Amino acid sequence: MALPVREQAKIWGIAAAIFFVLLWYLGDVMLPFIVGSAVAYFLDPVADRLERLGFSRVLATATITVATVLLFILAALIVIPQLVKQLTALVNITPEIARGLYGFVNERFPQLLDEGSVLRQSLDGLANTVKSRGGEFVNGLLASVRNVVSAIVFILVVPVVAFYMLLSWDRMIAHVDAWLPRDHAPVIRRLAGQIDAVLAGFVRGQLSVCLILGVFYAAGLMLVGLDFGLVVGAIAGILTFIPYVGAIVGGALAIGLALFQFWSDPLMIAAVAVIFFVGQFVEGNFLTPNLVGGSVGLHPVWLLFALSAFGSLFGFVGMLVAVPVAAALGVLARFAVEQYLDSRLYKGLSDRGED
Repeated sequence: MALPVREQAKIWGIAAAIFFVLLWYLGDVMLPFIVGSAVAYFLDPVADRLERLGFSRVLATATITVATVLLFILAALIVIPQLVKQLTALVNITPEIARGLYGFVNERFPQLLDEGSVLRQSLDGLANTVKSRGGEFVNGLLASVRNVVSAIVFILVVPVVAFYMLLSWDRMIAHVDAWLPRDHAPVIRRLAGQIDAVLAGFVRGQLSVCLILGVFYAAGLMLVGLDFGLVVGAIAGILTFIPYVGAIVGGALAIGLALFQFWSDPLMIAAVAVIFFVGQFVEGNFLTPNLVGGSVGLHPVWLLFALSAFGSLFGFVGMLVAVPVAAALGVLARFAVEQYLDSRLYKGLSDRGED
């Protein structure tokens, strides 16, 4: 005999509470394992495809691991040092950019910079903040990256977790399936399949979009000669994962730098703006419809709320789990609506079968 609904709700509620408590207290400890599991989930379709080509699971996992390590080494030797160099230079030059903006406004619109004006006070405050906090920000960022213990643990644990998770992914899914409550196994499998479809459609597709746009922006900005084009393209590509944010932040940063660098050449400033316009056009009309799809069921507003809420509550780890949790809650919400529409609470006692 199945457990009453109230008892089932109590058990699942306790399980959810334990999950969030662990996330709250052990977020930093769980970070490498969450990242490693996410990497394995992302690469599992590649391993399955290699298996269909005749590879064993061990050989497929080893092949993917070697290829990933080679790509990481290539990035560490070529891309990452240049990114760090440009990011540091960008923060160091920020006070000069602020002074240039101040001089431009003072020359063209002197009335706006009268003593006591709101704009004058805002610019002075911004300049002082940048000067006092800019170097501190970079030093703090580099210091956190250079935290020896955390960095070594993260670098060593993530690949190991990803390797073993990828190696045993299918067996692990089979074990979990065998543990499902027999009365509810078909429904749970169906819901899990829908959640997987949402994650596969959004996460894998959106990461592909981020990579393509990041490369496009960086290459385009460097081609037109914009200083810090690589770091601006990388920032815009990474932030593309959050709907609308990548284009707004990346475009504003690139155009601002173009105004500072190409002060007397409006054509170059327009070229920078065109790069972002083309990127957004391609993303909206080709990349997102084909790689992400319009029916994954993860609305941008819901995603923004999940990222904001989980980021505020659990920090960076919360942002990592926000997308799968948002996908799961979205699927469960749609399932609950389906059950409600099929229930007596919605239909009443009428036998007419009205929807």
